[in-house]
Amino acid sequence: MSTSPDDLVLLLSRWLAAHAGNDELRRSIAELDRSHLEPEQAEAVEELRAELDLAGSSGRSGLQMVVRETLEALALG
Repeated sequence: MSTSPDDLVLLLSRWLAAHAGNDELRRSIAELDRSHLEPEQAEAVEELRAELDLAGSSGRSGLQMVVRETLEALALG
């Protein structure tokens, strides 16, 4: 089952509100259908994926800015 960009926007919002964790976010990024993403959006998602890998399962502090930037890139196109 693939994740749409709109689904990822919702999940990023849930993550920012601490209602979703890093593992859920990582899974959704892995399942994301990237065929509908603009180059800047794909780059933001890839940067977030890399930062999630560095943060592990529970690290959040260094991810907030990257999550916000990814959310903005996806929402604004």
